[in-house]
Order: sequence, then structure tokens, then C-alpha cells
Amino acid sequence: MTSPASAARRFPPDFLWGAATASYQIEGAVAEDGRLPSIWDTYARTPGRVHAGDTGDVACDHYHRTAEDIGHMRALGLDAYRFSLAWPRIQPTGSGPFNPAGLAFYDRLIDDLLAAGIDPVVTMYHWDLPQALEDAGGWPVRDTALRFADYAAKVVETYRDRVRVWTTFNEPWCSAFLGYAAGAHAPGRTEPAAALAAVHHLNLAHGFGARAVRETLGDAATLSLTLNLHVVRPDDPTSAEDLDAVRQIDALANRSFLEPVLDGRYPEDLVADTASVTDWSFVRDGDLAITHTGLDVLGVNFYSTQRVRRYVPDHEKLHADGHGRTGHSAWVAADAVEFLPQPGPHTAMGWNIDPSGMTELLVRLHRTYPGLPLMVTENGAAFDDVVSPDGRVHDPQRIDYLRRHVDAVGQAMDAGADVRGYFVWSLMDNFEWAYGFSRRFGILRVDYDTLERTWKDSAYWYRDLVATRTLPDADWVAPA
Repeated sequence: MTSPASAARRFPPDFLWGAATASYQIEGAVAEDGRLPSIWDTYARTPGRVHAGDTGDVACDHYHRTAEDIGHMRALGLDAYRFSLAWPRIQPTGSGPFNPAGLAFYDRLIDDLLAAGIDPVVTMYHWDLPQALEDAGGWPVRDTALRFADYAAKVVETYRDRVRVWTTFNEPWCSAFLGYAAGAHAPGRTEPAAALAAVHHLNLAHGFGARAVRETLGDAATLSLTLNLHVVRPDDPTSAEDLDAVRQIDALANRSFLEPVLDGRYPEDLVADTASVTDWSFVRDGDLAITHTGLDVLGVNFYSTQRVRRYVPDHEKLHADGHGRTGHSAWVAADAVEFLPQPGPHTAMGWNIDPSGMTELLVRLHRTYPGLPLMVTENGAAFDDVVSPDGRVHDPQRIDYLRRHVDAVGQAMDAGADVRGYFVWSLMDNFEWAYGFSRRFGILRVDYDTLERTWKDSAYWYRDLVATRTLPDADWVAPA
């Protein structure tokens, strides 16, 4: 259920307004200036993996259009731009020599952002693992975390004088479970034990990245980690079985990342739930002291909520497809979890629209970790945008989605949550992973034939929000 947004909601003057992107989704130029393939290059070129055979070979051609794109950011009035570094552009094989041309690209990008008055918010890793490291085992093997430590140290040292906010990872849940259990993301493996090993090695790599930030920059930097935390609700709130299904998914999807970083442990119930899959021997003595970094700010990505119930799985189906009816979780325990359809309305992704989940998540984090600053690092919606005869993209559904979710952030702040900023996903339409170019999240439309950028009505709406720090009225009208 959605509710009307609060009238004339104002945000503090120091609240950070930004937009977010990811390297493989927008850059293109995948074989230029020394860049070598990532796991997403390989995955996208594998027949049947990505809608319509789309790839990020050109994507939005941001690599050649950074000046144009920064011009749009400046016109939007953004305080900050959240982007990711492409590891295979900076260190093509994930080990050994670093690529001067790759480092120089981000040098220019950062300098140009600062010249435009826009703070760079840098994510070290947003899913584009160098293919050479996947060939050596990928995130399920410990050496990948050690290679990340070298890479993190290099990029922090290179950009130390200009980047204040450093995020180690974006949504490691997706890297681990969609990449190594469900096979729905690169590298496309369906190996439950490998997925759990990947969880730990991603957490370990975060620890190494955090060490690079803190040892190099100390108090001059803001250390962050971005998680896509699940808001999971029981189908029947009175059912002990459904409530336990919620607990199980919460351990698997949320606490498996929060607790190693913020509490220095793995959840006991997670280890028990997965005992038939792995013995967790990949966690070595001293590892949790490395993962237990704390954070200066926790990045929160939110799009929708989930509803679950307990069921007894069809074991033959589980054996056949590796994950059964639940996608990423059926293999976790003898009793599996079913994710149920959510009532509408829905976005073009099929995700339900429920801004109350944003408030619920932020308030929960505030109560669990009081004193931990939060930042919404992704929030947005894909809709079937149409170019009107006037050449404009009128997207009232996206404006309504953004308005209600920004208000939900304000409601969480009213309840005491220390939320420092909001980044819309995304600055522009882009390569939407396995959906290819069939889903449009941007507030700027990209014509994939001409690569022309066009402001949607939602871009004008966001510009007004940023300029006034006040939520526009429900009857807001785009300028002619």
C-alpha cells in the first residue's frame, strides 16, 4: 500500500542529493585503452543469458561522453555523483600491473566532477570482476579477496586527495547469491556452497578495502558499504512457520553481511540453517577481526518488499534446477521458503511499489545500530517510458514513485533515523544486467541508436527537489 506524501516536507541544508550509476552499465569501451574482459562481458556474450543478446560493449558510451554527462549532472544541481570503478579497466587481469590509461580515465572524471562542484562518491566494486580472477575460482576462493586488497590499496592511494566518500562494495548479496547460486547474474554458476564461500570472501575483501581507506586517509575519509537489504514479511503473521521463514531469509540476505562488518560475527542461525551445505571452514582464525570494520555510513539500496511463507520443497525440482521455486534460497535448509507474488502496483521489473518498506528498513537499522549514519544509495523504478510526439518523456509513474519514497525517507528521519543523503537510480537509462536494454530506470532517457540523452519529466522534478530541498507538491507540473 502507498500513502500520500507529506505536504511541503523539507530536508536539511546539508542533506546530500545525488544520482548513481555503475561502470559496466554505462561506460562501454570494453576493449579500449587496455581494458580486458570482466565476468559480465563473458556472461552477456553467452547465448541465452541476457535479453536479446544485449551487451555492455557500448552501453551509454559514457567513456567517451563524460563531459556531456557531467553537464547534465550540473544542470540537475546534484551535490554528488555515485559511480563505480571498473576493476578490469584499472587492473585488467585482477592481479599484476595496473593500467595507466584506466587510472587516468577516472582521474579525469573525478577532476571534472570537482570542477563542476559535484562530490565524487566512489564504489570500488560493482560486480565487474576481471574474468581472469573468475577463471582462477572467483569470489568463492580466498585469493580473490587478497587480490582485491591490492586493487583497493592502489585506487585509494591514487585518488586519495580528491575522493572523500569510499564505498567498498555494492550489493555483495547479488554477487554471491545471484552469481554463484541462482546463476541469474555473472558468472552464472549454480553452486550453493560456492555462494556461501563467496559471501565470506566478499566480506573479507570489504575488510581489506576498509583497511586501505583508513590506513591511507584516516579521519579524512568516509567509509561506506552498500547493501540491498531485504524487507521480508510473513504471508501469515500468526504462523510460526512463516515467521521462521522470515528469520531464515533475514539471516541469509541481511545479517550475513551486516553482522560480520558491524558485530564481528556470523549469525548462529545462518550457520545452523546452512550446515547441510557447508561447514564454514573457509572462515579462518582472524578473519572476523578483518571484516569487523564498522562503518562511517551504511549505504542502503531499496526498491521493493518481499512476502514469504514456509513450504516443503519438491526435492526432484530442487535437484533439477538447483534452486527450485524460491530462486536463491530453496537450498538453504530442509524446509524451504517460497516467495509469493505481491499485490500491485508494480514497476516494469514486476517489483511491488511499497514506500512503507523504505521507512521500515531505515528505522529498523536505526534501532539495531543506533548512531550509525545511513544513506540511501539507490532508489528508483523502471517503467515503460514512451517518447511523446512533442519529443518529451512524460513519466508520472516514476515521479509518483520517487515522491513517495523520498517522503518515506523523511518519515524515517522523523522517527530518529540518521539519514544523510539520497541517490536516485539511475542518472540515465542503461544496461540493466540480464534484462539488457529492455528496462529503463533513468531520469535521463538514452536513445540506444543515437546515444542522445533526453531529460524525462522526472529529471525536472528531481532538479526542483534538489534546488529547494523541499518535496514538490503532488500537483507539480513539468516545465514546458
